[in-house]
Amino acid sequence: MVIDIRTRRAREERRVPGDPDRLPHKERRPDVPGDPDPLLRRVYGEILRDERLDQDRTLDDVARAVGMSKQYLSEVERGLKEPSSEMLRAVCDALGLPIEHLLTRAVRRITASRRIAARRPGGTPRVELLAA
Repeated sequence: MVIDIRTRRAREERRVPGDPDRLPHKERRPDVPGDPDPLLRRVYGEILRDERLDQDRTLDDVARAVGMSKQYLSEVERGLKEPSSEMLRAVCDALGLPIEHLLTRAVRRITASRRIAARRPGGTPRVELLAA
């Protein structure tokens, strides 16, 4: 099992009040155990959300800076929408994140997922902390 510290923090902030173990229905996503190749749009979305949360910015703030709706930005962050390269660039610019950093972080996360999946032949799950 891989635990990305920043992604974990973001998920904890979105927990359902009264039930700390449950995410809101729309936030839940099926995790495929041992899947070394997550969808690229999900990886990009997680990185963008992590960056936005690290800057303590709201969806509304970033969406206004980009000129898109906060609903669309939310769907991009959750990996539900496949943004165009122009939209990715605009969101990165609004966050002050060079596009090459987004790409580099995505490569690191996917590579780490593959390495961990290759090391785990079905034995005891390993926990590793990643920082992107």
